[in-house]
Amino acid sequence: MIIAGELAGGRPGPATLVENAQAKHLVDGLVTPAYYVLRFIHVVRIAIGREEMKHIGIALAVFLFCAAAALAQMEAPKPGPELKKLDLLAGTWTIDADLKAGPMGPGGKITETEKCVWQEGGFYLVCNSNYTGAMGSGVGLSVMGYSTEDKVYTYHEFNSWGEADDSKGTIDGDAWTWTNDSKMGGMTMKGKYTMKVLSPTSYSMSYEMSQDGTKWMTAMDGKAMKK
Repeated sequence: MIIAGELAGGRPGPATLVENAQAKHLVDGLVTPAYYVLRFIHVVRIAIGREEMKHIGIALAVFLFCAAAALAQMEAPKPGPELKKLDLLAGTWTIDADLKAGPMGPGGKITETEKCVWQEGGFYLVCNSNYTGAMGSGVGLSVMGYSTEDKVYTYHEFNSWGEADDSKGTIDGDAWTWTNDSKMGGMTMKGKYTMKVLSPTSYSMSYEMSQDGTKWMTAMDGKAMKK
């Protein structure tokens, strides 16, 4: 027997449960949206019966299990053939360069040690470097990859001097060309870094700068050897 919203034995009846739910979801005297969600579920359960809800719950669990199994069986994306060309740069390199006197400073020798390894998955080559020279010393972090949308190689570098570089690269035979734009003294300068592969363990390099993209000035050149 239901007495004043209670079931026999003192257990709360449906009316009492709804009142309690409403009381819990009052904010400044107003019923929150959560109450109406609970109210809707309560009405649905009464309408279709608990047994049917049980069957629906089982069917939903089976569906979610099958969906998870299908996702688990999906093959992970694989690196494209373009990325294999970056294999040449994997490993530990020693770079000896000559910085020319000019906009980048008074010039002098620069020595750099760079270690490049593939990130898990094989989509990005991550390089950590240490360099020292006439302008000081520091460390750098760079990430190389390939953009399938732009059909170019990508290069992102950050160093301990607070500098950042974003370049795009192309290959022509045994020559790599990386280009970028950078701010220098309030002006936008174009940069071009060229690598000429001499052997599987060596390459020559040069960095040129230009204001208009037609007249170029060599800012640095040198050679790299793989250990």
